[in-house]
Amino acid sequence: MTAHTIRADFEGHSGAKLAARLDLPAGAIRAWALFAHCFTCSKDTLAARRISGELARAGIAVMRFDFTGLGSSDGEFASTNFSSNVADLRAAADWLAKHYDAPEILVGHSLGGAAVLALAGNLPSVKAVVTLGAPSEASHVIHNFGSRVDEIAAKGEAEVNLGGRTFTIQNQFIEDLNATSLAERIGSMKKALLVLHAPRDAVVGIDNAGAIFTAAKHPKSFVSLDGADHLLTNPADANYVAGVIASWAARYLASEVPRTANAPVEDVVVGETGQGKFQVSVQAGPHRFLADEPADVGGSDTGPTPYDLVAAGLGACTAMTLRMYARFKKIDLGLVTVTVSHNKVHAADCLECSENERAKGGKIDRFERMISIDGGAPAELADKIIEIANKCPVHRTLEHGAKVVTRLE
Repeated sequence: MTAHTIRADFEGHSGAKLAARLDLPAGAIRAWALFAHCFTCSKDTLAARRISGELARAGIAVMRFDFTGLGSSDGEFASTNFSSNVADLRAAADWLAKHYDAPEILVGHSLGGAAVLALAGNLPSVKAVVTLGAPSEASHVIHNFGSRVDEIAAKGEAEVNLGGRTFTIQNQFIEDLNATSLAERIGSMKKALLVLHAPRDAVVGIDNAGAIFTAAKHPKSFVSLDGADHLLTNPADANYVAGVIASWAARYLASEVPRTANAPVEDVVVGETGQGKFQVSVQAGPHRFLADEPADVGGSDTGPTPYDLVAAGLGACTAMTLRMYARFKKIDLGLVTVTVSHNKVHAADCLECSENERAKGGKIDRFERMISIDGGAPAELADKIIEIANKCPVHRTLEHGAKVVTRLE
């Protein structure tokens, strides 16, 4: 379902007003998530926006905000440190619990991942924690300061260029990073953990993912973001991350969540996501997934194509129809697999078409269906299996055609 975003603000750890965005599902909310952005980034980075938007389209509402002194938030960045970021995160969780609902999912990107690991154990409402390219220790960020570290120690502060922008880093920031130990907090947080990390992350090495995973108690999971960069600048990577988070977190959400939180729709609803040229979100009953076009025609290849879905409908209907027949006749039939290919061919070249169909000329849609059965099909049932397959309702719809009525709302 298409999501929408509203603005919000709340008081951070120092009393400064912090800017936030709430990405809300179009329908009922399954759960709330809180997103913490990367070091010196903002709530509006490509990764933050894309992941939050996709989670919202999956029914998970997300609050993302700018830490003190960053993005659109008030306050002085120079006076902040890792501990104050954790305090800002706690303030965001408290505000969310007061005005909407307590967060059940924490998602942190890079140093934001370290922040959610530091806080998670102190938030009873949180059921699941997700880190994206996170360091195993907050002090990992110090290497970004390079040769300025000695100057900061000597003078108390120094100007540091980070990502093309200049920030004032004080010695108290480094001291706070060095004083923070995450391993014990990770081991004692008692939350489900999902670690997402790119093997070739040039900013935070993959060894950090291993250290986080080792320190954590079960349940814990690791997913490799093969080919992704640290900031998840490729839309397909961000969309993949959101899909993984939504699927993984669902099993850890409270069982008492009302089923209306994932309320089925009467019809199939397809809406543009705003990501890429063609990507759409499909809701069929309680089920949600993406559809797209391949990269070679301008799509992002984040889901099946429309014709893939038609072919899937034919294959699924065929397998189900054969299973119904086997059960009715009490036939011991192995598991059925149906492979469907689709092409547009010239009517004159369609050997299976009637003379009248070939005489019409032009191109037609040709679906070829290959049925295989575990253990092989009994020889005496070969013809019957094809006969029953041809009676599947989707097959009949495709063969006989249907009337499509279109209205503009």
